[in-house]
Amino acid sequence: MRPRSPFNSHRLTLPALLLVACTASVSPSVSPTPTPSPTPEPTIAREPPPPIVLAAGDIAACDSTGDELTAELLDTLEGLVLTLGDNIYPDGTATEFADCYDPSWGRHLARTYPSAGNHDYQTEAAAAYFAYFGTAAGTPGEAWYSYGVGSWHVVVLNSNCEEVGGCGPDSPQTAWLLADLAAHAESACTLAYWHHPRWSSGEQHGSDPRTDTLWRTLYAAGADLVLTAHDHLYERFVPMDAEGNTAGPGMVEFVVGTGGRSLYEFGTALPTSAVRDHSTYGVLKLTLHPDRYDWEFVAASDTGFADAGSAACR
Repeated sequence: MRPRSPFNSHRLTLPALLLVACTASVSPSVSPTPTPSPTPEPTIAREPPPPIVLAAGDIAACDSTGDELTAELLDTLEGLVLTLGDNIYPDGTATEFADCYDPSWGRHLARTYPSAGNHDYQTEAAAAYFAYFGTAAGTPGEAWYSYGVGSWHVVVLNSNCEEVGGCGPDSPQTAWLLADLAAHAESACTLAYWHHPRWSSGEQHGSDPRTDTLWRTLYAAGADLVLTAHDHLYERFVPMDAEGNTAGPGMVEFVVGTGGRSLYEFGTALPTSAVRDHSTYGVLKLTLHPDRYDWEFVAASDTGFADAGSAACR
């Protein structure tokens, strides 16, 4: 018998050869279609909202509920709180601040910039007033100071003139005011506030000439707004000049003695009086734009009274 070829066991048939050839072939590489990147949205620079201040005077007493109404109103509003004097009645004592002011407007103490009224000075040298408000009230014995709000310059003055060396041209307060206004002459808009109104149609107190130098000094420096109280009512005046006559552009005064103590009657309306109300507790809301302001009297109850508008700075 012829011996078996050693190669017989390794012979590949045609189908096997085709299988090897197919197995050895390489499929062409296919790159996936790239997913396009989303187009980024443009970045829009947003201006911060203009600052807001909320102001009223003649505020708290233990035998009145008006301050609770206005404090509840403040609970709903954003902004700095400006007090326009007579923060507590009747005698400005530490006990009255603790028992009567603190439970209402006191819960907004951290955002409050106060000014002093005559009832705050019923306690000697307004000692309880300065103790309660601390450094926010300015230097004891003075109570005038200033600060910035957005692009606005804000000046707080003390109209208890006899307590601080007067309010006339040669007084320490006027000297400070002149220097402060000169140091901030670049400010586009200026707001000042104190307690006793230079102009008022209120029957109880009316206009107070002791603050005449303060008014004239601010007007000469181009100030825009003065906020006061003392008469327990709301009154807005047309723009006025140094003499208190209608002027455009002029300086506007608001009397906002509607913080909650009580409400007074009007006497004969001054010719420059634009809007008056003596039936509504509330606060004045000011929105301070870089070159103008919006005002709105925000009522603590619905009496039907409203006052709102907008004006350019001088």
